[in-house]
Amino acid sequence: MAVPILAYHQIAVPPSSSAPFRSMVVHPQAFHRQMEWLKRLGIQGLSLREALPYISGAKTGKVAAITFDDSYLNVYENALPVLQEFGFTATNFVVVNQIGGSNIWDVPIGVAPAACMSLEQLRRWCSLGHEVGSHTLDHVHLPQLPMEQARRQISNSRGLLEDMIDEGVSSFCFPYGDETPLDRVLAYEAGYSAATTTRRGRARPTNDLFGLPRATIRRNDTWLHFIKKCTFG
Repeated sequence: MAVPILAYHQIAVPPSSSAPFRSMVVHPQAFHRQMEWLKRLGIQGLSLREALPYISGAKTGKVAAITFDDSYLNVYENALPVLQEFGFTATNFVVVNQIGGSNIWDVPIGVAPAACMSLEQLRRWCSLGHEVGSHTLDHVHLPQLPMEQARRQISNSRGLLEDMIDEGVSSFCFPYGDETPLDRVLAYEAGYSAATTTRRGRARPTNDLFGLPRATIRRNDTWLHFIKKCTFG
């Protein structure tokens, strides 16, 4: 059975219509309605770590993996209470050198500054049963880096995260969805169990676990768009 891996970024009131990448900001009320739809459809929301047995075919059932890129503070404030309300778990992909910082990688393209979760908040996220994964050290375009720099971004981020949260880190997310076959090998060699991309589709047993597709959820997705992303593809 194919498993949708939902990809979110910020959960907050969207900025003005002229703001770059406004579509990546999902309103908290919309996020709540989307989690209600999952529940109504009998789909259990899981972290990527918990969804892997369903993706590989070792388990069967109606599940969706819920992932958040960049570890925004507004995810902690606005999405975490909703996940707790519905009994869902999720994966937060962390830019390690910006823990307690902000989305400085977005500044050159005009995206408004947004705070990232602190270490204390990430630890609480884990304590509630959610997963922390790596999104590299600095949110870089991995294919543009020399191999050793790419290896450092992928591998060192895992080691640092594990030391910080005192928990294993098994999931990785390629920033911007940029990756090559070499980057997938580097993620495997770094000790991850799976890695996600921005390729469209639902995850199947035939997929490369280090090139998993996802369904990006956007600000203007209607309830019908959301259901289609969860049930088709």
